[in-house]
Amino acid sequence: MPNVFMYSTRFCPYCVRAENLLNKKGVQVEKILVDDNPQEREKMVKITNRRTVPQIFIGDRHVGGYDDLVELDMDGELEPLLQNN
Repeated sequence: MPNVFMYSTRFCPYCVRAENLLNKKGVQVEKILVDDNPQEREKMVKITNRRTVPQIFIGDRHVGGYDDLVELDMDGELEPLLQNN
């Protein structure tokens, strides 16, 4: 199973939803909190071109945010992605 990490903040409901969805798939999510760490926020923006959280990575692939994650799941693409990397 690939490493999964997510740029997040402490009080982000979409981050909680994304983590819950991934946990239901048996995935442990490594969270990188950007609310108190401006350097990590800058890094997130630089590599994703997005300012909002969550920003989710499965292996080396940038999945996007919560809506993107749900779309992958609804299309049946999330579980293969979690197994293939």
